[in-house]
Amino acid sequence: MSNTGAPVLLTMEGAVARILLNNPAKHNSLTAVGIDLFIDCLNQVEANHDIRVLIITGQGEKTFCAGASLEEMSSGDMTGEKFETLTDRVAAMPMPVICALNGSVYGGGSEVALCCDFRLGVYGMRLKVPAAEIGLCYPPNGIRRYVKRLGVTTAKRILVAAEVLDAEMLLRVGYLTHLVLQDELEVETMKLVETLLPLAPQTVAVMKQLCDQMADGNLDLAKVLAQTQRCHTSGDLKEGLLARRENREPNFSRR
Repeated sequence: MSNTGAPVLLTMEGAVARILLNNPAKHNSLTAVGIDLFIDCLNQVEANHDIRVLIITGQGEKTFCAGASLEEMSSGDMTGEKFETLTDRVAAMPMPVICALNGSVYGGGSEVALCCDFRLGVYGMRLKVPAAEIGLCYPPNGIRRYVKRLGVTTAKRILVAAEVLDAEMLLRVGYLTHLVLQDELEVETMKLVETLLPLAPQTVAVMKQLCDQMADGNLDLAKVLAQTQRCHTSGDLKEGLLARRENREPNFSRR
């Protein structure tokens, strides 16, 4: 890991990449520069075809991310469109993305986590999106994402009423996929990583994409068939069946 004072840090070891939000004094909020760094990290991860799982987490034990810098929003250096480029980029990552929520989430930070495939939260955390309290209309893509993933009722509680939801409620409404003790977060995150790593990476990437397309209601059947065929002709299906017959771990192709 280089430039350890940077607000966003990237490490890539073997098949696992980790992006760390590294500004705990500001609750890991993101400036315009921080967003550019974050997107650059995502680009590096996607370009590395050895990477099969991405972890996104924050420094400290209080806050995962407080969203966009309010100071820069006041000055005009930060806009909703700027932040939307980041959330759309996270959602488009081809490999499984795990958000290890080391603390609470506020504002756009809650959407960064929502763009990930799995969200491990800790007891004591909470979520609040104060957009309505400051007169900010949340970007359309963000609203769509809340409605799609959590349902319109929960989306209204978060965005329209600016409710504070605690960890147990976040698990109940489906925002969190796992809820763990703070000192177990890293262990439980790595358990999920170890579950994902042996799986066929091309198949995982295609099924992740299809799940999102089906949820959005924009499934293209012709592309589905082409993607499915691509998985089968990659040799991974043949290898997976052979490994099952030979009672060994499969040796799948790279992503």
